[in-house]
Formats: sequence, structure tokens, C-alpha cells
Amino acid sequence: MDRRKFIALMSSGVAAAPVASFAAPASEAAADMKTGAPRRRPNVIFMICDDLGYGDPGCYGSKLPTPNLDSMAAHGLRFTHFNAGHPICSASRSAVMTGRYGQRTGTTGAFGPYTPGAKAEGTALDETFLSNLFHDGGYRTKAIGKWHLGQAMEYLPTSRGFDSFYGVPYSDDMNPLPLMRDTEILEQNTDRDLLTPRYTEEAVKFIGEQNGEHPFFLYLAFSYPHDPARASERFRGKTGFGDFGDAVAEIDWSVGEVVRAVEEKGLGGDTLICFTSDHGPWYQGSPGLLRGRKASTFEGGFRVPFLAIWPGVIASGKVVETWCSNLDVLPTMASLCKLKLPQKPLDGVDMSKVLLGHEGELKRRPLIYFSAMGNGGNDVHCIRKESWKLRVAQGVKGEIYINDRTTGARGSAWLQHPELYDLSRDPAESCDVAKVHPELVAELMQELEAQMPSFPPHVVEAYAKLKENKGDITTPPGASPRPFGAPVPPWAWEPENLRP
Repeated sequence: MDRRKFIALMSSGVAAAPVASFAAPASEAAADMKTGAPRRRPNVIFMICDDLGYGDPGCYGSKLPTPNLDSMAAHGLRFTHFNAGHPICSASRSAVMTGRYGQRTGTTGAFGPYTPGAKAEGTALDETFLSNLFHDGGYRTKAIGKWHLGQAMEYLPTSRGFDSFYGVPYSDDMNPLPLMRDTEILEQNTDRDLLTPRYTEEAVKFIGEQNGEHPFFLYLAFSYPHDPARASERFRGKTGFGDFGDAVAEIDWSVGEVVRAVEEKGLGGDTLICFTSDHGPWYQGSPGLLRGRKASTFEGGFRVPFLAIWPGVIASGKVVETWCSNLDVLPTMASLCKLKLPQKPLDGVDMSKVLLGHEGELKRRPLIYFSAMGNGGNDVHCIRKESWKLRVAQGVKGEIYINDRTTGARGSAWLQHPELYDLSRDPAESCDVAKVHPELVAELMQELEAQMPSFPPHVVEAYAKLKENKGDITTPPGASPRPFGAPVPPWAWEPENLRP
């Protein structure tokens, strides 16, 4: 890395000014708010964090310093009911990229580091990625940051529709962590403190290289605030909220740099920018007032922040109540950007009308919440229709964390009495109203039984076995300290300054 460029990039400081004015130039796109349908195919920047909680950005009620995200919310859309497709990293990202449940794509948890000679793991190669659609549709495509959909050559971004890739193959707590460009390893075990500024520099450079000849799709996947959260020296210790808060502040700074680069290039009115998280927070961070955290099938594990800006096309400062999912990203982008849909059936739906200002329930089949707690990630815990959520199973000891080494418990048990929650009135899932609405319980159980045969045989088999394993355990809410210094898997990395 050029040291002068790096220092210049970081010179904007910790408390960076909010993103620029978001003023769209006079263009075809700027006139389209009247018709609700953009004439020009937009550039798309999709930013996704790792383990950022629903309650972590300032615009979602946090005290963490996030002026750029707050400005995005003020000048664009802020979704209040946006869900992940799964509460674990790889499976959730696969849902974004394919529009399908991870149980259909061979992605039911988090892929670990690839060992040469072992069987390579990754999202099934016969799946069509969002990046494939963009690439085939004439877009320039680039992936930056954390990938986590397979490390072997055939699973890397450049084999899945991206023209280029700069980043790491999996989570920041996995060891060693190689920094890669395309398929080449630049550093065998990169400096984790520098990941966010390096991703930012690469993103700003890519945006600056655009000449307008082709639209572009930039997938920017931050490695943080996934535990152990890290930030560069410029941000470290500056927020008063520890490593997690510092990491979030640096991500917010990065968002500001990316948006500013778009505006300086004169592309504001022609670029849709989205920001979200892959699922709820792990050991640190806030799910807001929601119950549960990462890996749980309570809303704290599934509900995530989602912001979108597109000056002159989508509304400014609007709060969107419509329930959406990251399963909807692929069909939505295909609709907005006039891309050909994959041949395989999708689990997500087109939410482009919601982005363009038309609120209301989306026409979709009820969505299934799969658990990450044991049994290969194939256990069904819940089914949701609009604001109604039916819980049919729970973890055997009520754990929130998939890697909770303090208990070692795995697997799920079928609830003898399903629990029904009205998320519109009870987002914390505090009051079971199954007895009050037996007709809804019956309807959702019938829908679950109807959908399950569409999944691969091993998932159907897991469902049948789950129903035989009776139980009735509830999950306690709340955070837990990460057990630093405890026995760890061979792939795990822990920073020395946090060890006992």
C-alpha cells in the first residue's frame, strides 16, 4: 500500500462530517420519482456488515457515533422490519446472493478455512449469484471485503460473476486470515486492524475509475464489528464504547467516504446505495429491544438495519414499515436493473415498489426461520406470515450463541405447545398468544407442512426427526462475555491484548 495515500485516506478523522448533500444532478433518473420507475439502469453499491445489530446505528436508537449512517437515513429510506435470511454468516450471505434459503444451496452455517486436500466447501456451484446476473447484464462487478461463501478457487468471487475481488475469504476470528486480490494471496495473515481502511481505499478507487460506459455493481462487505472487533489506530479508543464502538465508528467513516466518492464522480442520481448487516450481534452490540442475538431464531438474531439512498428516485427521510428480507435483494435488483432472473425458483420477492415509495404487504409465502444450533443448521424453529410468527422448536438448552463454548449444547427440541407472537405489537416476543389465536396456529402449521417437501431430502428428514424430539425450553435474552482464553478450535484467532 502507498503510505502517502493511506495517510491521506485516514486524515478525515474519527468524527467525519456527515455524508454530502445527496443532491441529485438533473438527469433522467432524477425525474423518475413521478413515474416510480427509473429510466436508466442504476449503479448499485451494496454494503453489508458482519454482526452489526439492529440497535447499533444511531438512527436506530444507539448512542454510538454514526453520523454518516444517520445522514443516509435522513436522506433516504430506513427500514424498521428488515430481516436476514439466516442468523449465521455464510448462510445469510448466500441468501443475499441467491435469493434462496441456504438449505437449498448447501450453505447452512459458516464455512471455515479451507485445508488443501480436504473437501472444498462453499455455496453450491450450480447456484446463480446476484453477481452473475449483473455481469451477464453488462455491469462492471467488484467484490471487496469478507467473502465467506467458499475459499477454494471455484468458490471465490471471480468464479461467481465478479470481475475482481479484494478482501479476505472468511471471518476475522479465523486463522490465518489471508488478504487476497482476485485469486492471489497478497498477505498470508493480514493485519486485521487495517481491514476497514483498506477496503475503503479499494472502494473509492473503483468508483473513481468508472467512466460511465457501463453501470457498475460494488459489493462491499465489512469484516466488522464481528468479534473480536478491530479498528485502525486512528479510531482505536476514540468512541468510549470499546473495540466494538470503535469498529462501528470506522465503518461509518467508510460509508461516508464511499458516498462522497460517488457524489464527487457526479453519479449520485444514478446510483442506488444500500447498507445492512448479515444478521444480529454476537457477543457485543445491540439488538435494540428485540429478544435474542446472533444464531438465535428470535428477532434479535434475524432483524437487521437496512438503509437505502438514491437521490431523485427514492424518497428522502422515509421510514419503511413493510416487512422485507435479504432473500428479496436478488429479485429486487433484477427488477430495478433489468436483469434476467435465475432459472431456479426464488424464496425472496421483488420489493422494488417498496424502495420506490409504495408501502404495503408484499405478496410472499410465509418465510421459514432455520436454526444454526446443531444438526447441520437444518432444524426449523419458526414460520412467519406478515407480523405473525409461530415458534415450533427451540435449542435444547436455550443458547443464543452458535459458538457458545460455555455450554457445548447443540440441537433443537420440538415444542409441545407452539408459541405465537404478534411482532407488530410485541417485537420483543414476550407474550405467547397461541391460545388466543388457535386458527392462526393451525394455518401456519399447515403452511409449514406444505412447504417442507420442497426442500432437499436431508432437510425433510431433519424436520421429521425434530418433530419426534419433544421439548419445551425457552431462550433467555441478553448478552454474554466472550470466553477469551478458553479452549478454541484450531482455526480461531484471538487478539493478544484481550487474553487473560
